[in-house]
Amino acid sequence: MLTAIVTQTGDQVQVRLVSSETTDTTMPEAVLMSASAEAGSTPKTDAEVKTPPNPVNPAINEMLWAAGSFFVLFALMRYFLFPRLKKGTEARYASIRSNSEGAVQVKADAKTDVAEYEKALDAARAEAAGRVDAARQTVDNQRTAQLAQVNARIAAARAEADQKNAAARAAAQGDVAAAVATVATRVAELALGKAPDASVVNAAVASTMEGSRS
Repeated sequence: MLTAIVTQTGDQVQVRLVSSETTDTTMPEAVLMSASAEAGSTPKTDAEVKTPPNPVNPAINEMLWAAGSFFVLFALMRYFLFPRLKKGTEARYASIRSNSEGAVQVKADAKTDVAEYEKALDAARAEAAGRVDAARQTVDNQRTAQLAQVNARIAAARAEADQKNAAARAAAQGDVAAAVATVATRVAELALGKAPDASVVNAAVASTMEGSRS
């Protein structure tokens, strides 16, 4: 089996064929290339000597496919994907903003409701206090009226009792005076042998009873 060994010294390139079975070197062909030989060579020899293409450099069709794919992806992003993404983002932002504004409105409505509730509660308390005061005033007026009626009844009963007592006392005094006058007349008649004057006896009895009461 032969192995090709290529060596370069300056502007000269040497190719050797070496057999793997023996250590002898076989040189069926030696190519010496100098600057003068390169100048007189044919285009075919120049093409063979030129550096082979770099496999890392992309081919033109690969560049065209890459550019086409890029432009297709750019078009998809520009006219389809990005508008949808932007629309979704704007919708999400609008939803968040709407929810935030709704929360602010709900908070404001809650504050308004609380203020109205407190106002209604204060009004109810004031009304209840007014009703309690009115009821207390009514009770006081009724109690005063009832006390006045009771006092009037007591005064009337007391006056009636006083009148009755005075009438009874007067009647009793009249009876007592009549009885005393009768007894005094009888005693004077027994003592004097004649009946005294009734007016004198009544005056004496009345004077005596007035003196005893004073």
